[in-house]
Amino acid sequence: MIAIINYGAGNIGNILRALKFIGKEALVVEKTFDLSHKVEIILLPGVGSFAPASEKLKKTGWFDFLKDWEEKGKPILGICLGMQLLCESSTEGNYSEGLGIFEGTIKKLVNVPKLPHIGWNEVKWISNFTSPWGESSKEAYFYFVHSYALEVTNNTTGITTYGESLFSAIIQKPNAIGFQFHPERSGGKGLSLLRWAIEELEE
Repeated sequence: MIAIINYGAGNIGNILRALKFIGKEALVVEKTFDLSHKVEIILLPGVGSFAPASEKLKKTGWFDFLKDWEEKGKPILGICLGMQLLCESSTEGNYSEGLGIFEGTIKKLVNVPKLPHIGWNEVKWISNFTSPWGESSKEAYFYFVHSYALEVTNNTTGITTYGESLFSAIIQKPNAIGFQFHPERSGGKGLSLLRWAIEELEE
């Protein structure tokens, strides 16, 4: 069972449809006490700005809950702004605190054609393991909508270049995965990647 956190900053409808398509059971929760004991993975979506989203997580009690959830080794998946919130901080709207599950600060993309970065772009898999979209190629295209991103860190397993900016497209540790792009809006490869992430976290 996957719990999708509804804290007022998520594109939840598309994610629900994508999870249903790949045969994964999910529920939407707004309060921490709404979590079912059957929940195995928390999915943190998000579109919009980092600072107000971080504040919403704090006001609704999710901020401390999610930090505690991850510290106990329980799995969490972040998509777009949700991935950014898993990081230590962001410079968007001055300095804002993140959950600190992944190292690094979210910063504005520089030396790029225009902002926001919208549309399909290439993600290159840089891990030694086989690429999660199940092909021999280490590159695949996914759908992005963002102006801020995380630099490449020790947790980066997928990278993207936009203009002269190189940034983390996929970040990963044993119990947490983050996508800067939208797998739920990225066609068949996106759905395959979403399935892969959930199965990785279920192990």
